[in-house]
Amino acid sequence: MIVDSLREAGDDRITVISEISSLSRRITEQAPDIVIVDITSPTRDMLEELTLATSPLDRPVAMFVDKSDDNLTKAAIEAGVSAYVVDNLRPERLTPVISAAITRFNMFRRMRDELTETKRALEERKLIDRAKGILMKARGIGEDEAYAILRRTAMDKGKKISEVAAALVTAADLLS
Repeated sequence: MIVDSLREAGDDRITVISEISSLSRRITEQAPDIVIVDITSPTRDMLEELTLATSPLDRPVAMFVDKSDDNLTKAAIEAGVSAYVVDNLRPERLTPVISAAITRFNMFRRMRDELTETKRALEERKLIDRAKGILMKARGIGEDEAYAILRRTAMDKGKKISEVAAALVTAADLLS
């Protein structure tokens, strides 16, 4: 029913993988935009194989199951499944569920990217603060002047301030 509904919606690149044992290799070969799983009752082993096969961080995963329990639902969501639909799958619901799975996946990807960027910026800020401290102590200057030195050096060298700060911190560690 899923394949027929997708074809009716105009999707013509559909690959059905029926063997879980070859799931990882087949998904890697196919590089799909979305993975749709239709299974009667998922098991923890199947969820682990799915997680290994298609890192849910790489693409949306929509899972349709006939029956489930709270533990399997939780495990599926924790594995990164974007949509987990239990029972009552009707053809007219397929496209909206897939659309919701893609939207949810993209939202979580943006959140992960923002978190990664925030962590990177925080690490850079810590590094710059440490470099400013080294300059302040070594030259007996204030924080603003230390930052100005880092900024001027970065501009002169065509580097980011964080790169100059990292080099200074590394050199200071070597000398201490």
